[in-house]
Amino acid sequence: MEMKKSGYSPKTNFVLQDVKEQEKEQILCGHSEKLAAAFGLLSTRLGSPLREIRTLGFLFAGWNTVSWSLSSGNSSVDHSTKKGKVIGLYFAANWYPPCWNFTQVLSGIYEELKTNGSNFEIVYVSSDEDSDAFNSYHSGMPWLAIPFSDLETKKALNRKFDVEGIPCLVILQPNDNKEDATLHDGVELVYRFGVEAFPFTKERLEKLHEELREKHDNQTLTCLLTNHDRDFLLGHPGPKQVPVASLTGKTVGLYFSAQWCIPCVKFDPKLISIYQKIKQTPEGEDFEIVFVSHDRDQESFDSYFDKMPWLALPFGDPAAKDLAKHFDVKGIPCLVILGPDGKTVTKQGRNLINLYQENAYPFTEAKVEVLEKQIDEEAKSLPRSVFHSGHRHELSLVSEGNGGGPFICCSCDEQGCGWAYLCLECGYEVHPRCVTAGAQACTGNS
Repeated sequence: MEMKKSGYSPKTNFVLQDVKEQEKEQILCGHSEKLAAAFGLLSTRLGSPLREIRTLGFLFAGWNTVSWSLSSGNSSVDHSTKKGKVIGLYFAANWYPPCWNFTQVLSGIYEELKTNGSNFEIVYVSSDEDSDAFNSYHSGMPWLAIPFSDLETKKALNRKFDVEGIPCLVILQPNDNKEDATLHDGVELVYRFGVEAFPFTKERLEKLHEELREKHDNQTLTCLLTNHDRDFLLGHPGPKQVPVASLTGKTVGLYFSAQWCIPCVKFDPKLISIYQKIKQTPEGEDFEIVFVSHDRDQESFDSYFDKMPWLALPFGDPAAKDLAKHFDVKGIPCLVILGPDGKTVTKQGRNLINLYQENAYPFTEAKVEVLEKQIDEEAKSLPRSVFHSGHRHELSLVSEGNGGGPFICCSCDEQGCGWAYLCLECGYEVHPRCVTAGAQACTGNS
C-alpha cells in the first residue's frame, strides 16, 4: 500500500504463478530479495555501512509465498504457519545410502518431539533424480518438503547454507538474526544427542557437551558394559557367560560390526589374525575384544559371532545403542580401544590395525609415535621411485609433507597414511609394503 501511495504500480503480468491479483502484488512488493536490496541501496547515503538481517521469513521470501512446502499428503502449507518454530532444513536424496539411515533416525526423533508438543518442524530439500524418486522418498517422511519442481529455491538454499555433502541438517532458530542461531552440524548433533539436542540452542548444546565430557572422564569398563540385569558377556562355546569384572585392568577393543556390512566382513579376517597374534605374545594376555552387534536379528548375530574368537554383548542388549552413541559411532566397522583404566585410548583402532597390524598394540599415542618414527627411518632406505607390476606408470615415494596424506591402497584396499608410492599421472597409490617384490627401481632415482 505504501508503494502504491508513492505512485508505484506493480506489473503483475510478470508473475507467472496462477494466483489472485492481490497475491501477485504481494509477491512483487513484499517478497523480492532483489527489490529489498535495491531499495536499501537507493535509500542509503554513499559510503554508509549496510547491515543485513535475515529472519526465517526473509529466507523464504521470493519463493512460492502461498505454498512453499508440501505435507506428506501433498497438501499445501503456508510458510507463515512456521513462524516462531525451530526449523530443520534437511538436505538429502533417495539414491544415497547414508541418507537412508539418517532419515530413519531423524524420523524417530521428529515423531517423539512432535508427540511431546515441541515447537519443531523439518523441511526436506531434495537432491533426488526425478519427481517419482522424490515422491517415493518423501512419502516415508513425516515432515514437509520444498516442491521437487521448485529448483530455484533448492539451489538458493544450497548456496545460502553452503551445503557440500548430504545428509545435511541445518538448524534455524526463530530469532535467526543472531550470530549463533544457525547450525550446520545438525546430523552430528542428532546422532550424538538425539532428542536431547532440542531446541539446539547454544546454551543447550554447551550443557550437553559438558555432560558428555564428564561422562567420558568418569567412564569405567563396568559402567560401559553392564546394566542392572546383566554383569556378563557372551563367550565361546555358547552360551558361556564371562563376567565383565574379569576384563578389569585389560586393554579392551569394542568392535562395532554386523554380518550384513560388506566392509565389516572384509575386515573381520584381518582383525581375527591380528587378535590371535597379539594374544600369542606375553603382554597379549591382557588384551580382549568385545563384539557390539549391529545385526538385524538373533539368527544373523549367532551365525556371525560363531566365527569370532572373542567376546560379545548379547544381541539386542540396550548397551549396544548406548555405546554407539557414547563413542559417536557413525559407521561400521569401528574399533574403539579402552585402556586398562577403562578410559578411551582411541576410536581409530581399525585404522591403526590397517596401518601397523599387531605392532599397533596397545594402541596408545606413545606407541603410535614410536611406529611413525620407525617408518620414517625405514623410508630413508626406500627407492625414490619404482615400477610396480600392478600399474603401468612410474610411482614416486611421497609422505604427508611432500604431497602424500591419508589414502586407500589400490593394491590391498586398506587405509594408508604417511609414506606411499604415488602415480603422479593418475593418482594410483599403494603402501610401500604392497609394491610387488622384485619391482625395479628407476635408474638414477634410488
